[in-house]
Amino acid sequence: MNSEHEHEHRVGARRRPSPFSRIERLPPLLVALYLALVAITVMFVMLVVAYVVTRLRSGLPTGLYALPRYFSLSTIVLVVSSYTIGQAPRLYAQDNLGSLARCLGATLLLGAIFAGLQVLGWRELLTQGVAFQGPASSSSGQFIYLISALHVAHLLGGMLFLLALLLRVIHANRDAVRTLVFIRNPYHRRQLSLLGTYWHFIDVLWVVLFAVFLFMY
Repeated sequence: MNSEHEHEHRVGARRRPSPFSRIERLPPLLVALYLALVAITVMFVMLVVAYVVTRLRSGLPTGLYALPRYFSLSTIVLVVSSYTIGQAPRLYAQDNLGSLARCLGATLLLGAIFAGLQVLGWRELLTQGVAFQGPASSSSGQFIYLISALHVAHLLGGMLFLLALLLRVIHANRDAVRTLVFIRNPYHRRQLSLLGTYWHFIDVLWVVLFAVFLFMY
């Protein structure tokens, strides 16, 4: 009996999945995305900490300047874009490539509007006397330009991926056979999921950055 019990125990131990087995089963693109998100998070945390420390050391009271209203408008636009991209998986599951294309197109347009509003926000900073460089520049003001510009750069990277996927959807929607092949391809479903994850991350990241600027500017 003991030998049989030990044999079953060894068999069970062999069948017990390794704690790393789930990680090993993750698609390489998903692993790469997670690593990229971790790296982006670390970079922005370091920048925000540097901004807050510099702002506190400046001795200037908060609320000395009004945060550009275009930053507030861009925040609303980006939140709406996160909602539109969130509808994409449902439309894909319904095999509705026409609506999926409009959904991705709307998200792309909202992303472009966000970037444009950010540029207008930088111009508003200049009118307040907050320059990126030169005699009128300040260390804390430079951080606002740097942090928001880096965020826009990461958003533009997502927009390029979004544009490529949108073109594939439009191409597939022109023919019934191509539509069927596109819908049944799990790689496209994974691409859409990765895009949604990245876009939501960029959205949440900006909301956090905006909150920091709002209370520390």
